[in-house]
Order: sequence, then structure tokens, then C-alpha cells
Amino acid sequence: MVRPPMAKLKSTDFETSRDNDEMRNVDVTLDFTPNALASVLYKQGDTVVLACCTKQSNLPRWFPRDANRGWIHAEYCLLPGSTDSRFQRERRGAKGRTYEIERLIARALRGAIDLDALGPVALTIDCDVLNADGGTRCASITAANIALRLAIRRLIASGDSLPQDMRPTHEQKKSGWVAPKLDEDARKKHERTILPHDIAAVSVGLVDGETYLDLDYILDSNADVDMNVVMTSDGRFIEVQSTGEESTYSRSELNALVDLSEAGLKQIHEIQANTLDGIE
Repeated sequence: MVRPPMAKLKSTDFETSRDNDEMRNVDVTLDFTPNALASVLYKQGDTVVLACCTKQSNLPRWFPRDANRGWIHAEYCLLPGSTDSRFQRERRGAKGRTYEIERLIARALRGAIDLDALGPVALTIDCDVLNADGGTRCASITAANIALRLAIRRLIASGDSLPQDMRPTHEQKKSGWVAPKLDEDARKKHERTILPHDIAAVSVGLVDGETYLDLDYILDSNADVDMNVVMTSDGRFIEVQSTGEESTYSRSELNALVDLSEAGLKQIHEIQANTLDGIE
């Protein structure tokens, strides 16, 4: 069941077909849009996100002219047909909730990547929500990571991202320098240097005193406490957002929510790794 993202109306009688600690089904399709450097159609239950990673022609204007590090920018959008009532396009730029989510996605990605190792490359990750049924920001972060890793892998293969000691000087670029081809081991090593660990996000919450994993719209609307957790695949936190919805919660309940999120994120990280295993 899909509802407008802004309307959180609690129900005294709701049902869920999942166990409290059960994730929604996740399905990933790579290269859904062939024009992007890397794209991912990511489905988590009835929430559907299209994440596309593109390489910009230049670094941001505020970068030094001789910059030797990269940049990651992210944009997020709820498409008009993604909710029951049409979500109006933000034609004058992101604001409010959208701007907050864009900053969260970009901040999360930049927290996991080594921009110096990436080199002077600017990447933009566009996360477009095709269907919203709760957890859209978390699904966007998870999908964006898959697209980002695949894009980095391809930039390394094409010679657009090289180890620092192999990058051309300005004079070499002007004289027709050709990027060297790294062997498989060198490509994998450079990828691990740039993005050592995957990142993923999941929502958890307290509903009538019970903890629930991976909140869909119904669970989110009835949650007394909801939390979004962003974590690396080696178990380090990037962001924890927890809010009492006209309610309070104890330290033990906080710990229980974090523990439940870790269990869910472990499953998502396995899906991310399996999805990209052997993909070029």
C-alpha cells in the first residue's frame, strides 16, 4: 500500500505480513538506463528507486584549478506519480525535506570514499523515487552505493581513475598521453583504496512498544519512534537519525533499535556484494 510521504496518520488497527525482524524483499537491476556511467533500479518491497551515476565534464567551479582529488554530488527526487496524490515537481530546486535528503545521501557517500584516491573526477548520483512506500532515503543511499561502486570500477578500467603515482602531468596531457591499462589485481586494489567498504541504510522503529525492521509506509505511519541508520560494511556508523513521534524512548530501546538495524544492514551489504560480484 502506497501513501503520500508527508501524511503520517496513525491507525489503531494495522496489519503487517512480516515478522518484526524481517526485511522486505530486495531486487536489483543493473544498467537499467544504458546512457549513465552506471545505473541501478533498486526495489525494496514496494519502494522503487532509480539511481544513476554520471561523470561530469569538470570539477566544481570552487575547486582549485590544479585539484587532484574528486567530488561526489547527489540529487534526490520524488517523481510526481510515486505517491497516491501527485507529488509536485520542485522546479526551482530542492528545498525542505528534499534538500535534507540530498545532503544526507551525498554526505554518506563522501564519508565512505577516498576522494584523493579517486582523483580529479566529479560524479553526480541522481536518486529518483519511482514508487514510495516508506524508507525512500534509505533505499536511495543503498542504491546510490551500488551505482557508485560500479561507476568507480568502470572509471578505473577506462583509465579515468588511476593511482596517484600513475596520473599524467599537465604537460603529458597536452602531448597526447595515453592512460595505462591496469591488470585485474591492480584494478581491484585501486577500487578498494577508493571505496574500501560499501555503505547501506535501513529504517527501524518502535510500534506499540515493539521493534520493527525496514519500515514500510504503514509501519512508519504508526511508529512511536523511527530511526534511519547508515553504516559501512565493516560496521562503522556514518549517520544515525532517531526521532520520537510525540513519544519518548529509553536507552535500552535505543540500543535494541541499533542492534536490529545492524542485523538488517548485514543482509543488505551481502546483497550489494553479491550483486556486483564479477560485474564490470
